[in-house]
Amino acid sequence: MQRKRYAPGRTGSTARTAAVLTSVLGLSLGLGLTGCSAGTPAGDVAVDAKAGPVTPVAPPGRYRTLFEPCGAVPQATLKDLLPGAAALPDAERGKAYRGIAAVTYDTDRRVGCSWKADSPDTSHRLALDIERVVSYDPAVSDDDRAQEVYVRKQLAAGIPVPPTAPPTTTAPTPTTTATATGTASGPGADTPDPTSTTTAAKTSPPATATSTAHPTGTGPTSAGPGPTGLEPRVLDGLGDIAYLADVLSTVGAKGHQRAVSVVFRTSNVIVTVSYREQTTGSAEAPDSKELQEKARNLARLLAERLEE
Repeated sequence: MQRKRYAPGRTGSTARTAAVLTSVLGLSLGLGLTGCSAGTPAGDVAVDAKAGPVTPVAPPGRYRTLFEPCGAVPQATLKDLLPGAAALPDAERGKAYRGIAAVTYDTDRRVGCSWKADSPDTSHRLALDIERVVSYDPAVSDDDRAQEVYVRKQLAAGIPVPPTAPPTTTAPTPTTTATATGTASGPGADTPDPTSTTTAAKTSPPATATSTAHPTGTGPTSAGPGPTGLEPRVLDGLGDIAYLADVLSTVGAKGHQRAVSVVFRTSNVIVTVSYREQTTGSAEAPDSKELQEKARNLARLLAERLEE
């Protein structure tokens, strides 16, 4: 048999065949790896689905910082609240109007300031306390937590929190009226029923007695005459909610001190205005109406400052 002649081109063909096989093998491996990696997100989705619904987080309060309290009160207001400062020397008068800042460790959470001025017969003290309430419970908002703090202050001042109005129910009166109407429309309706007349006469006295009695909390009390409008009470038109406390006490043998506090809440900030006047000797007790009016005017100014 005649041997085949060696052809150099055969070597190149074999190399090309090997290269094709290598490419096919690499493509197969690549598809396999791609299939494995493509399945990973599906497993992740399955794990996330088992985590359950996300718990909603309560919204934060409106305020994140507080204003500087000593500079928040206009000097004209301080002159009215501290009449004794007008007689002081210039240096002391300026110091009295500047006030003294309260010691605090976080001015974004709580700030305060106080002023005082004395005269021979009277002395006046003014203090501000401003607190920003933060809830660390994600299910309780800052406003709700601030309301809890406010309610504790109001109850400590001896002022009850107004109860929530109960749902309106249908009174039984329409049923009774319908029965009476039905009886009147029957036979003999024009003839008066002596039995019903006697019953009405027997029930009239208790109804009259009830109508003349004082409702609970509105009649005279053992402490003195009826309400004058100056007693400790809840205030309207100041912040989200507010109250006023007024306490008169005796100081020494003949002195008197009246302390008026106005507390209000706006969102997650609680502001307390404390105003006191003390008399000595034969001076009369401080006037409740005057002190309350001055304290409420200052509280309104601070409420407007929070709205800026």
